[in-house]
Amino acid sequence: MKISDVLTYGVNMGDGNHIFVKVLTDEHLYGIGEAYRVGPDHAVEQTVHYLKDWVIGEDPTRIEHLWRLMYNGSRFPGGSMLNAAISGIETALWDLKGKIHNTPVYQLLGGRCRDRVRAYLGTGGGTPAACAEAALNAVRQGFTAIKMQPMPPGRETMPWGSVLKGAAQRLEAVRRAVGDDVEIGLDPHAQIFEPVRAWELSEAVRPYRPMFFEEPLRPENMEAMAQLRAKAGIPIATGEMLYTKYEFRDLIAAGAVDILQPDLVLCGGLMEGKKIAALAEANYLTVAPHNPLGPVSTAVAVHFAASTPNFLILEYRIDSRGPARQLIRKPLDLVDGHVQIPETPGLGIELNEEAFPDHPLANWHRTFIREADGNIGYQ
Repeated sequence: MKISDVLTYGVNMGDGNHIFVKVLTDEHLYGIGEAYRVGPDHAVEQTVHYLKDWVIGEDPTRIEHLWRLMYNGSRFPGGSMLNAAISGIETALWDLKGKIHNTPVYQLLGGRCRDRVRAYLGTGGGTPAACAEAALNAVRQGFTAIKMQPMPPGRETMPWGSVLKGAAQRLEAVRRAVGDDVEIGLDPHAQIFEPVRAWELSEAVRPYRPMFFEEPLRPENMEAMAQLRAKAGIPIATGEMLYTKYEFRDLIAAGAVDILQPDLVLCGGLMEGKKIAALAEANYLTVAPHNPLGPVSTAVAVHFAASTPNFLILEYRIDSRGPARQLIRKPLDLVDGHVQIPETPGLGIELNEEAFPDHPLANWHRTFIREADGNIGYQ
């Protein structure tokens, strides 16, 4: 069996672009994967098309070999665009390999070490009351954990003391609403530049016992992240903007993280994610994959979680409603805040390609954060 072609499908679900990858073979089997929309999104598709010339004619079951062909073939170490494209092809190869062997992907990764995959839901809300209601809505759906932005809207133009006060009010309202048994993750989205302010924010929210403090600083500032970890008293989670085992090795060596958050459709793919998890396990750390994208990304993460002993929890976006529901034949089952592990061959999910023309890729332009004086803030 040889790879005969690699196709991409750029799709907009109404909440952002998604880039699906399809690897075809000369024996009419195929696998589907997903690549991260790193922006500019059209460029990710073009990078996949560039890489396909290296894999066409190759044995699709030699996944490690093909990964090295794609990664080492770049003139310089790859950044977000290259690693997103590699991840899209690599995850499609795992789906294909599962179908070739008529087995779920997790069986090819050592088998299940858990029976279901715990997930958390991202919640919003402008006011403390709205945050509390959004969190309660997630709990009503069966989730036992949520994630929220601790800082209030309009923070770019607020005095910092008001931001801290607003954060404490938001957390107090949510904790009071959901009680002590629901875990609350916090995500400032790497928007804090100064390490001292990240520490001050951690002090403001610590009384409400957060599950983790995600990207409290820019991820490249590992030394400051390590210093924050040493005194914050909240588990530090980071990694969504890092690629490959090499960058995660540096993160761990810096002592800058408690919970690693590789994105499996950006960091280099499923096998690269497993290698990152092994590094974490050897250092007594857990892994909670970043997963804000489409249904294929979720399926990849579920098979990763099923076969990874130091997995903690999975970020989850509901894909059974609205336009997202039209793009897949059948979503993965969610029961009591846990994703059920599929038992069908491959990743266990099929795209509805007939719906793609109705949801074309959109031109994406980031909305910038502007501070009170007009300066573009960090994000």
